[in-house]
Amino acid sequence: MLGRGGRKAWVPRGLPGEGRRFRIDYPRRGRRGALRWVPSWRQLLGVALLSLGALATLVGHVYSTVQITDVNASARAEANVYYWADGTQMVSVGPVNRQNVPLSDIPPSLQNAVIATENATFYSDPGFSVRGLARAVVNMARGQEVQGGSTITQQYVKNTYLTPEQTLDRKLRELCLAVKLSRSLSKQEILQGYLNTSWFGRNAYGVQAAAVAYYGMDAKDLDPPRSALLAALLKGGELYDPSLSAAHHRRAVQRWGYVLDRQVELGYLSKAERAKYTVFPEPRPASVSTNLSGQTGYLVDVANKDIKNRTGLTTEQLGRGGYRIRTTFDKREVERLRTTVEQVRQTSLDPARRIADREVEVGAASVRPGDGAVLALYGGSDATEHFANNADTAGVPVGSAFTPFVLATALQQGAGSVDDAPLALRRALVRGDSGVYRRLGEAVGLEKVRDLAVGSGLLPLSMAPLEPSFPTGTSTPSAIRMAGAYATFAAGGRQADPYSVTAVSHLGTPLEGLERPAARRALDAEVAREVSDALRDVAVDAMAPDAIRTLSPVAAGRTGDEDRVPASWFVGYTGRLSTAVTVFRSRPGTDGLLPMNGVGGSETDRADFLPLRVWSSYMTGSPASREAG
Repeated sequence: MLGRGGRKAWVPRGLPGEGRRFRIDYPRRGRRGALRWVPSWRQLLGVALLSLGALATLVGHVYSTVQITDVNASARAEANVYYWADGTQMVSVGPVNRQNVPLSDIPPSLQNAVIATENATFYSDPGFSVRGLARAVVNMARGQEVQGGSTITQQYVKNTYLTPEQTLDRKLRELCLAVKLSRSLSKQEILQGYLNTSWFGRNAYGVQAAAVAYYGMDAKDLDPPRSALLAALLKGGELYDPSLSAAHHRRAVQRWGYVLDRQVELGYLSKAERAKYTVFPEPRPASVSTNLSGQTGYLVDVANKDIKNRTGLTTEQLGRGGYRIRTTFDKREVERLRTTVEQVRQTSLDPARRIADREVEVGAASVRPGDGAVLALYGGSDATEHFANNADTAGVPVGSAFTPFVLATALQQGAGSVDDAPLALRRALVRGDSGVYRRLGEAVGLEKVRDLAVGSGLLPLSMAPLEPSFPTGTSTPSAIRMAGAYATFAAGGRQADPYSVTAVSHLGTPLEGLERPAARRALDAEVAREVSDALRDVAVDAMAPDAIRTLSPVAAGRTGDEDRVPASWFVGYTGRLSTAVTVFRSRPGTDGLLPMNGVGGSETDRADFLPLRVWSSYMTGSPASREAG
């Protein structure tokens, strides 16, 4: 074929113009034997270019279709964290033990330790490592797992947006998301996300949960040696937790030293500072941070009810996690109340020898007068075994511990002082004379007695029908509510609803509706004072003089010998602490209460010495009681 100017035009071999079909010269013509199967350099280059083109097309497609909003839901799940009144962590509750914290609450020592050992080029790389990517390709070609030296950004992507499977598709998505994140988020945001989603062993996700699990402190309080151990755990919590075995301890110490040395190498630590850190920071023994056994489950139960009642938050919403809950519970008081109950049970009950001592339940609660804060409670032997919360249960008749409300109603209606009132009310209160208070209740009006009891802090739903026996204590308030209602007398007639939560935040945003309940006047101050005077006689009659002197001033009410209810109560207060204790018998799966005859070897059907022993022992040793004395 001639071209312009009569020159012969070049036509690729195999083009239709030459009357030939297009074909690839492979196996190669003009070669013999095995050489026919050896591709030319042009063919190799063509295959390489085609492969790169296909790969670029694939990467471009994945990059354009993958979405940053495609979040792995489990990576966002957080526990609900409950705190004691002093701000220390009580328990973390939820399927995932995670508590996100801002980068400002993560000390530089921990940030530097992690960057030094996990991704030294973190602040300068584009979100991925070329070397790590090449290693992943080589592993893929060898038929091995698609893994390599991932950057912090890639690991954050894997933790947050993807599943942990090792496949080419997931690795490609990881790479593309890492690049996108690097372009849309700052390095500080990526580092914060990574440190809040990484697993450190001990079921701890994120640095805050890890700091609590290993050292019992917040992440912000970690020093360089402890930070180095947490950074070491990112290599594998199941391999480097020093408490698991001697081999684990050796690995942890070695890795810990490497983390510190690596920081010196990269300029994060000076040699002089590194020389200070020679003692390995032993973590505390491994424990389950979400444990709801003992009293913890009861405390969480009461706090959750308070949150829902005051904010309108539903159980479903609370169950989604991410809440930080500050409670009123005093850790020392809760432990002391638990110890007191268990000691009284041990010294007073013998279930192996006495059938009546079996299935005995105790409930107790302490409230701060004038304020309503629930400081301590005892809900039962173990929240994971005995699910009903004895401190917050309804169904236990209060007996003659209810009669102070009848007396207060009479005084509020103008019956005169206790000393001058008819029917010798003071003596009847001491003796628990139900007949006297039955008649007094009828005289002043059962509705007015009920209204005053509710106004003092008892719940309307716990009130019994307005029958002639109503003034003798057929109502069934909880120990928390009884402690709160008696606190109204202690506070000079000002009533404050019991509360157990002071603040709640969700993902950093405070919840509204948790302001401290405002106190209001429920009784005239003089009426409250005279009821307290009468109750002080009850305390003197019930307790030893030495105990009274220790607790003075103190006022108390109790169930009496004439009560016909299958439970025993003792409720009393000082100027700073109001405590209610109830003892009863119940059997799971049955309705009603079992009789109290013979409990603790008593000859009566009351066994009212048990709540008295718990109350007096607990109150005698109470710091709040000592302050009031």
